[in-house]
Amino acid sequence: MDVARLVDGLHQSTAGFAEAVAGADPDARVPTCPEWPLRVLAGHIGQAHRWAAGIVRSGPSPVPDPFDADPGRPGEWPDWLHRGAEELAEAVLAAGERPVWTFFGDRPASFWLRRMLHDTTVHRADAAIATGAAFRVAPDLAADAISEWLEILADPATPTLKPALAELRGTGQTLQLRPEAGPGWLITRTPGGVRWARAADTADVTLAGPVEDLLLVFTRRLPLGRVTVTGDRALAEHWLAHTAA
Repeated sequence: MDVARLVDGLHQSTAGFAEAVAGADPDARVPTCPEWPLRVLAGHIGQAHRWAAGIVRSGPSPVPDPFDADPGRPGEWPDWLHRGAEELAEAVLAAGERPVWTFFGDRPASFWLRRMLHDTTVHRADAAIATGAAFRVAPDLAADAISEWLEILADPATPTLKPALAELRGTGQTLQLRPEAGPGWLITRTPGGVRWARAADTADVTLAGPVEDLLLVFTRRLPLGRVTVTGDRALAEHWLAHTAA
């Protein structure tokens, strides 16, 4: 996915998030982020965009606490959110393909644009669930979000950052995500970690449905029953119980 599409997607997801929280109670709890009220969720989005922009411009800094973010009064949230997204987009475009720091070693600056796009998309779903707003995401963005999450889970550094994810190791068990259109994802749990490919094949368990639903189930925003499960349901449940996004 090229940088222009990532920039466009970031602005789409940020606008959708702003729409989802418009007029809502800032103290309302977010069911899928139960420790956060809506104000903290909104604060996290704008804070994370600005934090990532700072990394691209000048290097690593400590991960900020979402409870420290100040998005202002609810009526000010849309402008504040859009400014953060624009700041990140401008920083990445200025950096070009210059390597920058990430949790997984130096990567092109576009890493942070892609990471923040998909983080915003998933948290947009959190906001929609909390407020009853509609949620839609373009199929190409939903598919790339799944791939990016699998890239993170498969990276050898990930269990050192989140030790609980070591529970995803296995002895060859396979899971498949099968969207209604386009190639799916075949995931293999090996002793050395998660392996995956864009492929269709037989698997111990297959989750099938619209790519948007697959993304939200895979990131634990919707229940497993939202998609069609064929095969070893307990394997899918174990996977979801040991992941978080």
